[in-house]
Amino acid sequence: MSITPPTIHDKAELHRLATTLKLYGLLAHWEELSQDQCTWVNTWLQWEEQERAKRTLERRMSNAHIGQFKTLTDFDWQWPTQCDKGAVSDVMTLGFVKEAGNVILLGPNGVGKSTIAQNITYQAIMHGHSALYVNGAQMLGDLAAQDGDLALRRRLKHYARPDVLTIDEIGYMTYGDRHADLLFEIINRRYETKSTIVTTNKAFSEWGAMFPNNGSVVAIVDRLVHHSEIIVIEGESYRMHEAKQRAAKKKRTSTRKTTKTTAKEPLT
Repeated sequence: MSITPPTIHDKAELHRLATTLKLYGLLAHWEELSQDQCTWVNTWLQWEEQERAKRTLERRMSNAHIGQFKTLTDFDWQWPTQCDKGAVSDVMTLGFVKEAGNVILLGPNGVGKSTIAQNITYQAIMHGHSALYVNGAQMLGDLAAQDGDLALRRRLKHYARPDVLTIDEIGYMTYGDRHADLLFEIINRRYETKSTIVTTNKAFSEWGAMFPNNGSVVAIVDRLVHHSEIIVIEGESYRMHEAKQRAAKKKRTSTRKTTKTTAKEPLT
């Protein structure tokens, strides 16, 4: 079923919309439009505006590389032993993006850090912001693999450009000095200009062990923590919990099948 756009009676407003959409052919003949033609133009312009908005949103979603994720409506808030739901709800309002602040999600493996980060990133996209979701090791490996200064500058610009950059799973590997320098370059370029979301399983006091013998670690942490919302999540791995549930269910199913088979065997 088609939806008729609301009518805009003001011809000046139609002209503004046509200018915004850069429809220069239409604008060149604007004074030739009759009132009846303006009614049709109103419909066409709004169709065009809606389609462009849809395509822009699809492009932002594609460029963000969020992947499949569980929405927060399905998130089990009772599972973590510590998780400030109010703080998560607050960052979902995207106030930190307006202030070019950061969000740090800190906790052990499997407690929902990535799920929350994906939801925040998705929210940013839906509100018109550009975003990029990337695994920390993949990003640093990508940067370190660039051949030549020009190629490296282009990739640094790629990661520095989005309104929201989400770096997932920093702390699961040990990196060299080169990686630390590259991470500093990204964080420094975004500092107080763009928002960065980081998920990590390591307290900042342990980051020195991730980047041994590199003096830029202190500067990285300093810039990340400044103007940041730090949300600490504690608990056991939910993925391990789900795996145990599946194993138990499989065992129960197998036991029932064995019982039924035994019951059907004829007496000898």
